[in-house]
Amino acid sequence: MTSTLRPAPSATPPELLETLRRSVRDGLPQAIGDLSTLVRIPSVSWDGFDADHVQRSAEHTAQLLRELGVFESVIVDRAPTPSGVLGQPAVLARRPARGGRPTVLLYAHHDVQPPGDGAGWDSPPYEPTLRGDRLYGRGAADDKAGVVAHVAAVRALLEADPDPEVGLAVFIEGEEEFGSRSFAALLERHRDLLAADVIVVADSDNWSVDTPSLTVALRGNVTFSLTVSTLAHASHSGMLGGAVPDAMLATIALLATLHDAQGSVAVDGLTSHEQAVPDLDDDRLRSDAGLLEGVRPIGRGPVLHRLWAQPAITVTGIDAPSVQNASNTLAPTITVKISARIAPGQRAADAYAAIERHLHDHAPFGAHLSIASVDLGDPFLVDVDGWAADEAIVAMTEAWGAAPVLAGVGGSIPFISQLVETFPDAQVLVTGVEDPETRAHSPNESLHLGVLHRAVLTEAVLLARLNAGADLG
Repeated sequence: MTSTLRPAPSATPPELLETLRRSVRDGLPQAIGDLSTLVRIPSVSWDGFDADHVQRSAEHTAQLLRELGVFESVIVDRAPTPSGVLGQPAVLARRPARGGRPTVLLYAHHDVQPPGDGAGWDSPPYEPTLRGDRLYGRGAADDKAGVVAHVAAVRALLEADPDPEVGLAVFIEGEEEFGSRSFAALLERHRDLLAADVIVVADSDNWSVDTPSLTVALRGNVTFSLTVSTLAHASHSGMLGGAVPDAMLATIALLATLHDAQGSVAVDGLTSHEQAVPDLDDDRLRSDAGLLEGVRPIGRGPVLHRLWAQPAITVTGIDAPSVQNASNTLAPTITVKISARIAPGQRAADAYAAIERHLHDHAPFGAHLSIASVDLGDPFLVDVDGWAADEAIVAMTEAWGAAPVLAGVGGSIPFISQLVETFPDAQVLVTGVEDPETRAHSPNESLHLGVLHRAVLTEAVLLARLNAGADLG
């Protein structure tokens, strides 16, 4: 595939930019309505949740794409996971490029995290609720806003040019929150449909509600369940406590070895990535994270280096007797869920091997360990030297009125490595609609409507610039 873009892009013509601004502004109520409809569908892709909701979300997303009237094909498809189980439905669409223009693949995902503890929500998680300039609801930002941003940007492009020459492909995944297990199979099955020169992944963060980010680094992930066993059966804690190690004691002791006294990861073999980072003071960190009075941050080095370029390990769940059901019993077995973030530059498989080795080497009292449900995702470093990044930076600057921060992200989008492996010549742009107050995956997830507006305008400007090609300016 070829592109006629100049290496040093000029500004977007004022008439075109004003047309896009007007289209995006006038289309914002429709975009918010589309997003609200999607948020009302509880499309949790995890096992144990109703898969019919994910199917309904996929069908509605497909309908939004069909209504644009620009794609030659819009399909909903499912593919098998490596274990042979059929994955969740994805939505795919394509319009071929003409006139030597590039093809842009627009990625987002329509599945969402579970709502979590309902008591933590100030409004029902699946009822979109506007408070101030933020829309609250599960998936309002992560990542149904990414879906709607793509749809709204294409709408604006079509108002500027009803018959665009830029190629458009769309991949709206249905199980990103559950490990993208069928992602590789979908890529293989639809390689020709999804082939592109530029891939826009709308599933990341922005520096603030007023300053955009172009994500240039993502940590990888290693997640698994760990079962610690010390006894063949439960026993009376009064009769045997003090001489017999219960599984809870062993689990707590083992998990404590994963970090040092400063809270830094203490697993030999996990690496950090050397990179420069912007300054972020402790007050901003405290505010963004909601640190309680007197609670200190953990780790060493610049704050953003800790978040973007160093490994992290979190215990995200534990199966153990509840406080209400607690009895004077030595627990024979405890299971925990461990989520590790891997610094750019290290393979997830190597990181998992280091963590596994550490756990077995540090198992206290001879405790038996069992590991299951392992998921691996490699980190990613974005190449910002290509023409697509130049175009994105211009589009962001014009849409936001501020130059983007080239930022790392502490979270993981492991399928990007699979996209690059499948389409090695494509340039990847990682954008998003989130901001530091979004609270993705948490209660009271929300979307700043001003960020949505500017994110849609950014993508509309980018598509219009690529559509103009060599004639730009």
